[in-house]
Amino acid sequence: MSEKPNLVVLLGPTAAGKTRLAARLARERGGEIISADSRQVYRGMDIGTGKDRRDYVVEGAAVPVHLLDVADPREEFHLFAYQGLFYRAFAEIAARGALPILAGGSGMYLEAAIRGYEMVAAPENPELRRELAALDMGELAARLLSLQPELHNRTDLVDRHRLVRAIEIAAAARGGEGRPGVERPELRPLVIGVRWERDVLRRRITARLHERIAAGMVEEVAALHQGGVGWERLDRFGLEYRYVGLYLQGRLDCDEMVRTLNTRIHQFAKRQDTWFRRMERRGVTIHWIPGGDYAGLRSLVEREMGPVRQVERRGKAGTGISTASYKSNFKKFT
Repeated sequence: MSEKPNLVVLLGPTAAGKTRLAARLARERGGEIISADSRQVYRGMDIGTGKDRRDYVVEGAAVPVHLLDVADPREEFHLFAYQGLFYRAFAEIAARGALPILAGGSGMYLEAAIRGYEMVAAPENPELRRELAALDMGELAARLLSLQPELHNRTDLVDRHRLVRAIEIAAAARGGEGRPGVERPELRPLVIGVRWERDVLRRRITARLHERIAAGMVEEVAALHQGGVGWERLDRFGLEYRYVGLYLQGRLDCDEMVRTLNTRIHQFAKRQDTWFRRMERRGVTIHWIPGGDYAGLRSLVEREMGPVRQVERRGKAGTGISTASYKSNFKKFT
């Protein structure tokens, strides 16, 4: 008989309601959440990323959550760093006898965690960067694909900054110059996907965008820029930070910003679905449940992992759990 899962993964497109489902499950089963969101790792990026601490409060108590606010938005945070911090968080949660629950929609982060990408930490290479500066995007893409034919993240091919960094990392790995990755724990993930009817998800996305604007998203982006995050850097964060940034620079009017951003978020949700289908083709079994169906989620987890044990309710009444312990460890993985 195979061993029971030791990790629950809850994934789905943006606006699918993953966090609230994960928080309810964590509260019921004595679990702790690990975020799998490539932008929620950054401090000060709250409204635009949907980092709402209230989502982690269930029955008046805050569910422990990890890997939020672990990086400075003025600095790069690489996949290698995320993988190392995920492994550390998983091991610490499991050592406490709690259930690790990985929740998010960033496909590359999810796969780095559960499929164990082999990665190295590569320092910046000034000589290589000077060489790459003379190449156009097509030449850079060809260079990367020659070093890494089975590319995990195709979006590296459309952003010059990311493309150069990807070449740098691939070259270090090919030459044996990078530091080896951290040791991967034994993972037996139960992967669950949240899926809404397309029209319903579209309405949820649009409604949430207007809620975020009303909650101060424009002011948040302005504050980030005033705090030293440049326009080019904000543009690389994409979506909310890109188009609000263009609005603040006077390059889009308000209506155009909202309309364009809404369209881009819908397109992003489709790309997420494409990524999840590709995960399935690569051998990851995803158990799909309807959006908002906590009863279905609970039933699936009980079937695969057994009924809920009597556990100590975790988390304190009030707001979110600090992730300060991970901030001090971030530099280890960069």
